[in-house]
Amino acid sequence: MKQIKNKTLLASVLTDGKGLQVFNPFDNSLIATIPVSCQSRVEQDVLDLDIGQKVWQKMPAAERCHLLKKWNQLILENEDDLARLITLEGGKPLKEALGEVRYGASFIEWFAEEGRRAYGSTIPSPSNDRTLLTVKQAIGVAAAITPWNFPLAMITRKAAPALAAGCSFICKPSESTPLTAFAVTELAYQAGIPKDVLRMVMGENAHDVGEVFTYHSSVRKFSFTGSTLVGRKLQMQCASTIKRTSMELGGNAPFIVFDDADIDSAIEGAMASKFRNAGQTCVCANRFYVQDAVYDEFVEKLVIAVDKLKVGNGLDEDTNIGPLISMEAKQRVLDLIEEAKGRGAKQVNREQKLGGQFVAPTVLVDVEHDRPLVQGEIFGPVLPIIRFHDEETMIDMANDTIYGLASYFYSQDMNRIWRVAHRLEYGMVGVNEGVISTEVAPFGGVKQSGNGREGAKEGLEEYLETKYVCIGGLER
Repeated sequence: MKQIKNKTLLASVLTDGKGLQVFNPFDNSLIATIPVSCQSRVEQDVLDLDIGQKVWQKMPAAERCHLLKKWNQLILENEDDLARLITLEGGKPLKEALGEVRYGASFIEWFAEEGRRAYGSTIPSPSNDRTLLTVKQAIGVAAAITPWNFPLAMITRKAAPALAAGCSFICKPSESTPLTAFAVTELAYQAGIPKDVLRMVMGENAHDVGEVFTYHSSVRKFSFTGSTLVGRKLQMQCASTIKRTSMELGGNAPFIVFDDADIDSAIEGAMASKFRNAGQTCVCANRFYVQDAVYDEFVEKLVIAVDKLKVGNGLDEDTNIGPLISMEAKQRVLDLIEEAKGRGAKQVNREQKLGGQFVAPTVLVDVEHDRPLVQGEIFGPVLPIIRFHDEETMIDMANDTIYGLASYFYSQDMNRIWRVAHRLEYGMVGVNEGVISTEVAPFGGVKQSGNGREGAKEGLEEYLETKYVCIGGLER
């Protein structure tokens, strides 16, 4: 950890003994070892946070939000160290990692303001002897499980609205990328946020932590970002105590290029969407549909752009594509490529066989719509292209999935823009834009991509209960 200047970020969690070992996906070198908690310790953490929450929610919203602003400031002051941590344990290119730090901080800044606007309302009464009103109150203890692909932003996007609303927050980050999580939490403590209000935990067994979070009666809200398969199980576990849940699950984003699109703009959007974090994002474009009239032009220009990408160590300034998170992830992506090629798909860009956990950017044409590469989530730098003829058929193919997180399309026809945007069965639609996530807009999906929304005013509502108050016996 000699590369990290601020030694306080991880001072409280690094150990020289037993615990969870964290490895660099670039060369599989050991970065650090951190302690883990048994199930009973995690249960005690929840009880501590239950007590702390009752004090935290009594604090005026302005004071809570002031502490959040200090947290945001400390993150930005330490952005270089945090970005380096993200790259070291996740492999993400350093420029992207720095972008994630700023993106993650933006949620804290946003909810530091939004928390001051948790408004209730007055309701016109049906009679003159009573007054009706609603107030917003914190749910209670909120728990979360976050993924490795955005180890900072997925935490702040959940923790910031929870804390702003008056909830306490406990989180289990990914075993692959826990250092960033503990570092950003340490900055929260330095900002003045109490330790019995915000905690990170790593369990001896991830399943045991998940059981505490989903079954414990003191946990009133549970948020998960991860696969649909795991999300289904966690949601069923939450049903035993009727918890409020937010599930941001798998995606299978279509990227559609119509014959009236600005092709150069579509290429730019495709590159930005597909190859962020080596294609390891839930909203990255997963399958590409290109209309006949512009198909050849799009493929030709795309191949030129893809072959300029440099694969390498995320710490190198000119790296565009870093390693995948694990060898298992690499093998899964390679298997998808080979299966598609076995059914007639052809690679049209430069082929590279890379060692370690690297997968070279791959553009495939003549891909069949029903192949696993198209029907599932790739999570790698692979770009399958399917030719389409008419809008109606394309809409059916785009919606032919259990997922409904993000979607993208390019067109200059305003009638088509409104028509297609309404018909795509997705929680988010990017029109002539490949990067759509922002703290000021709601993020979330439909169908089996989950429920609930993060960011925007909707993100705060996820951590608030609406209480109706009827005051009777009034004389008017």
